[in-house]
Amino acid sequence: AWRHGRAFCPLPGPEHQGIPGRRSVTPGWWTIPHFPLLAKKRRMNITKDTAVTITYKVTTPQGKPLDAGNLAYLHGGYENIFPKVEAALEGQAVGFGTALDLAVEDAFGERDEGLVRTIPKSEFPPGVKVGGQLQSVGNDGQPQVFNVVKIKGPEVHLDGNHPLAGQALKFSCKVTEVRAASPEEIAHRHVHGAHGHHH
Repeated sequence: AWRHGRAFCPLPGPEHQGIPGRRSVTPGWWTIPHFPLLAKKRRMNITKDTAVTITYKVTTPQGKPLDAGNLAYLHGGYENIFPKVEAALEGQAVGFGTALDLAVEDAFGERDEGLVRTIPKSEFPPGVKVGGQLQSVGNDGQPQVFNVVKIKGPEVHLDGNHPLAGQALKFSCKVTEVRAASPEEIAHRHVHGAHGHHH
C-alpha cells in the first residue's frame, strides 16, 4: 500500500532545489516523495511440511506440573508430537495457544509390563545410575531405551515404558514460530536446529 499525500514547504532560495530524493515543482518549492508503508510480513499458517516451534507445559489433570519447555517439530503426520495436539494446531499461526486434555491413549499410551525387566548387576555397564538409560532390544526386536528405575543388591530394575505412560495429561502450548521445512528436514522427518533434533 502507498500513502497518498503531498506537502509543500517553502525553501529560502533556488540553491536548495534539486536535493536528492526531492523533486522541484516550481522554483522555491519541493514535494515530499511518496514512500510505501512497511509491508506486513506475510503470516504463515501451520500446514503439512511446516516447521513449528511451540512453548509447552504438561501437567496432570489436576494441574501438577510435570514438564515444560520449547519444542520444534515437523508438522504433517511425522509422529513428532501427539496427534491430538497436531490436529489442534493445523491451520493456525504464530500467537495461537490452546490447552488440551489428553486421555492415556492420546498421550504416551498404556503401560506395557513386558517392558519391565530385571538384569544381574554383573551385566550392568559401569557408571550408569538410577535415572540413567540403557539401550537394548525390545519385544518387537527393535532398539528400545530402558530407564534404570532401581538398583537393589545384585539386581538392576529397568523399565522401557515412558515415565508418563498410563497417565492422562493436560497439554497447553503456544505457537512461537512457523516456517517452511527444508527438504533435508522433510527427508529426515524431523526439524533441525534449536529445540529440534540434533544429529
